[in-house]
Amino acid sequence: MFQYGCDADLGEPRCGIDLMSPVYRGEGTVAAVLGARRFIADGLAAFAGGWFTRGLVRVTSGANTGRAVEVKRHAVADVITIELWQNLGAMPAIGDAFTVTAGCDKQFATCREKFANVANYRGFPHMPGNDFLASYPRSGDADRAG
Repeated sequence: MFQYGCDADLGEPRCGIDLMSPVYRGEGTVAAVLGARRFIADGLAAFAGGWFTRGLVRVTSGANTGRAVEVKRHAVADVITIELWQNLGAMPAIGDAFTVTAGCDKQFATCREKFANVANYRGFPHMPGNDFLASYPRSGDADRAG
């Protein structure tokens, strides 16, 4: 099947990115609870905002130990905020420890710029879309021959 986006999951063998590397993995603790799916994190200051968006949080201590949930948003402003797609189960608590891995939106530009991993990109980024298939030449188009 041909598709624009990559069909490999970040970290799987076809992708080739080692999510155990400290470049793609952070360890932190919950500094403040903002709700069942949002918290302020300590320990992730070395990472740019958005680095963990679409990544995975794995809780390593507290009532949710062993739980893993996808990251909806990783924001850096005055504080570092993690928002999850789903509840962890029990409400997170201040001091709960976790690991979080980088996220990928499966786009060619992300693979190139964030991961320097173009050789393992498993999509077809230069494939024309539906707009190309439905188009026709018009007088004055720059690409029109003649």
